[in-house]
Amino acid sequence: MSNHLFDEILARISDPDKVFLETLDGATLTYQEVLDRSAQFANALVSLGVAPDDRVAVQVEKTPEALMLYLATVRAGAVFLPLNTAYTPAEIGYFLNDAEPKVFVCDPSRAEELQTQSERAGAKLVTLDGEGQGSLRELADTASTVIEDAARDPGDLAAILYTSGTTGRSKGAMLSHENLASNSRTLVDYWRFTGKDVLLHALPIFHTHGLFVATNVTLMAGGSLLFLPKFDLDAVLRLLPRATAMMGVPTFYIRLLGSKAFDKELVSQMRLFISGSAPLSAEVHREFRERTGHAILERYGMTETNMNTSNPYEGERRAGTVGFPLPGVGLRIVDPQTGHPVPDGDVGVIEVKGANVFKGYWRMPEKTEEEFRSDGYFVTGDMGRIDERGYVSIVGRDKDLIISGGFNVYPAEVEALIDELPGVGECAVIGVPHPDFGEGVVAVLAAKPGDIVTPENVRGALAGSLAKFKQPKKVHVVDALPRNTMGKIQKNVLRDRYRGDFS
Repeated sequence: MSNHLFDEILARISDPDKVFLETLDGATLTYQEVLDRSAQFANALVSLGVAPDDRVAVQVEKTPEALMLYLATVRAGAVFLPLNTAYTPAEIGYFLNDAEPKVFVCDPSRAEELQTQSERAGAKLVTLDGEGQGSLRELADTASTVIEDAARDPGDLAAILYTSGTTGRSKGAMLSHENLASNSRTLVDYWRFTGKDVLLHALPIFHTHGLFVATNVTLMAGGSLLFLPKFDLDAVLRLLPRATAMMGVPTFYIRLLGSKAFDKELVSQMRLFISGSAPLSAEVHREFRERTGHAILERYGMTETNMNTSNPYEGERRAGTVGFPLPGVGLRIVDPQTGHPVPDGDVGVIEVKGANVFKGYWRMPEKTEEEFRSDGYFVTGDMGRIDERGYVSIVGRDKDLIISGGFNVYPAEVEALIDELPGVGECAVIGVPHPDFGEGVVAVLAAKPGDIVTPENVRGALAGSLAKFKQPKKVHVVDALPRNTMGKIQKNVLRDRYRGDFS
């Protein structure tokens, strides 16, 4: 029987004995072992009562076994629901009650505190720890390596990923087998991945970037992973000479640039560095190229869509842009009020359409209908523009738009100028309540190690570069900006912290 996603991502196995994955301690999994172990985990899930379309919720550390659990869920015909390891029991309770999984997998150390939430949702709780051990592992170890994969069509659900929920109730994005398979097919071709590639994998696997992009692309290409439990600078520096590609968030590249050991010779065999999940500053892009000779390839994706755009593999990778719409992806910039396309160069809301775009939000038909146009385009909520050469730039989320004195201020424009100032390591521009202007522009920044930046210097440097209404009325210099696990700056945290600036 055909299991669409599993068959697609593992269709290119030519050498079952080839190593697919190697861990930090040197342990390996061959492609044959991937087939065998994922079958054992799938049979373990079936023994727990998991049937096609059931949800399997997972909050575990990054291990090869966790990756096999993902593949096993697909093979069992169930729906994989990865959860951030930082979520609290209260947050887990919401996700379990909403998704109603048949099985919930968590770390043994958290089993007692999460048992109540699991029982309330009607889920069987099993465990898997940071060493790949636990009650689920015990079930899998005694299970058969033979399985008849559940028949799954392209439109059947493969995963539910919950959005961050920073502006309200978290929503479960429903991703089909073809949503994931089509995007991987496109990226393998667009980024030129082959069986010769060795991807340095330091991303978490509860997120689309590390799970569906990095893992599925490598599997589909028949390549290999150097599989790190997390980003560790020393480990990454040690393993880079063995890799050909790396996917990361901007924080990874900033940390690499902070090491004197990171130079052109160290990455002489690398062919591709990819950045996503958060904006990469033009300054980091420039410094990285000067140091290594490599231009970081920045792309743009979402939980709901996987990847939408990418800078070219061959051709100019333009700093501050996310490149062109990927083959098969329709992208347009529209006026947020009228929904009509805006001229090139103007800012509007990004809308996308394609086989990569999700099926809708779990048990939220009204929200789903609200976020899709009648012609099938998904309203991303991201603000952007397309330049004269067709490159897409992200200006910010629509909720991040600042309206000061009746004028629109796009944070990305101000942030780009601040990032270029000497000594600035990272920055964020937010709007907070202002008694006269509605919102006042506030800049929060951190200096590079060893450098000193003052609010007066920042305001002085921007005075001749920005219209007065765009200039920050207050500048805060901090040790570091708050970020989530994917490296995105948490502007909601900053807005709460500085909302009294003008009161």
